[in-house]
Amino acid sequence: MPAALKRIGIGIGDDAEKVIASAAALVTRARVTCYCRPETIGMSPSAQVTFSAHAQPEEALVADLMSGAIDAAVRGTLPANATLQALKRECGVDHLERIALLETVTGKKFLLAPVGVDEGWTVPEKLALIEKGRHIANRFGIPDEVGILSGGRFGDIGRHPQVDASMADAELVARLGGARHFEILIEDAVERCGIIIAPDGISGNLIFRTLIFLGGGHGHGAPVLNIGKIFVDTSRASPDYTNALMLAASLLD
Repeated sequence: MPAALKRIGIGIGDDAEKVIASAAALVTRARVTCYCRPETIGMSPSAQVTFSAHAQPEEALVADLMSGAIDAAVRGTLPANATLQALKRECGVDHLERIALLETVTGKKFLLAPVGVDEGWTVPEKLALIEKGRHIANRFGIPDEVGILSGGRFGDIGRHPQVDASMADAELVARLGGARHFEILIEDAVERCGIIIAPDGISGNLIFRTLIFLGGGHGHGAPVLNIGKIFVDTSRASPDYTNALMLAASLLD
């Protein structure tokens, strides 16, 4: 008897058409449920795509993930703040650790963290991202060498206190995490490493957005690493969510 299809939920806040099209593209890999508000139901789903309508679809998506009604969840176009707050509350954590699977315009895949503006600001947080990032890298055949970025080059020491602090933190993280400090040279780090650790959550988010929205690269979603459930975060500005759904399905293998 063939194995049952995986059950994946994806959220619809706006741009319903691109979420539904992405879900329909996964019909051979999973049964996808789109979590939406009641007014979205008027659209015709694929035979393999169903709708679950709620006044607060982000709460329903997280609740079904936690109960086991679905095996994995993708944020889709649900609002970030409400969805991630619900996820933190239901998982009993005070912060989330996300790592984005990215692809350059030339096809080079790598993992990037932190990608949330409130993530990865301390040395212990960066070390936790390295440890969990290596596990994800090994799952997907990505090199687990880690490149640490900072706010300048060694010759820039003394030019600004924040640059000096960034470089000192990067040196410490590299030493404790078995990684290499690439200074500000992200182009060298991406060429040689499968995991990139940005100086902080703001710069990580800027790297992500620059690559995807200006640089012709691709985002495959950002799994949350510290909740014991498979939840793939996404940007509402993404052109589609097929990659994120496939990433969630792959994490279930």
